[in-house]
Amino acid sequence: MKAWFRFNGLSVTVLFVFFVLLIGQCLTGWQSHNEERNRAGAPNLSLMQYLSSGHFGEATSENWESEFLQMAAYVLLTVFLRQKGSAESKAFTGDEAVDRDPRLDRNKPDAPLPVRRGGLLLKVYEYSLTLAFFILFLMAFAWHAVGGVRLENDERALDELPPISFSDFISSSEFWFQSLQNWQSEFLAVGAIVLLSIWLRQRGSPESKPVSAPHGQTGE
Repeated sequence: MKAWFRFNGLSVTVLFVFFVLLIGQCLTGWQSHNEERNRAGAPNLSLMQYLSSGHFGEATSENWESEFLQMAAYVLLTVFLRQKGSAESKAFTGDEAVDRDPRLDRNKPDAPLPVRRGGLLLKVYEYSLTLAFFILFLMAFAWHAVGGVRLENDERALDELPPISFSDFISSSEFWFQSLQNWQSEFLAVGAIVLLSIWLRQRGSPESKPVSAPHGQTGE
């Protein structure tokens, strides 16, 4: 078990924290939403009803979509763009291991299956990380739209107003306000680590340059 955790400690810890925070979000969101419903004279929702409600879906998905968009854009942009002095950038000179043509390694026995097979499978695999993040972004975006219109119509029902259509909601300023307020914050966070890693260090972290590295050194 100790050896297993040593090899998987980062992912296990991050996912554990994620699930703890998600449970906390579910419970506090459930309580908060029921308080809103009580003020409007509506009955409480059970926890299972809340988890299938628009309130939970909209709140969760709009954050997930911004995270996946951030990672997809960051992975893709770092292929082409550089930032002098940043640990998050590739160097300006010399070859990088990530730029090596995988077809040169197709005969290696420990190479991933798509590399050994080649063809269309390899072509997709070459860009699979960015593709995966963009697909996750689109899935979260769709969930946000569905959850958002459900929440909007639930709130309109409490106010005895007629429901709006899905197309009306996704073309509304409210929907795009929800999305853009999260998207901009993600790009701010990316910009912060790109720039701060020029001058600041964290000993032992692969996201930082060595503590003794000059500020002008680009890459890890």
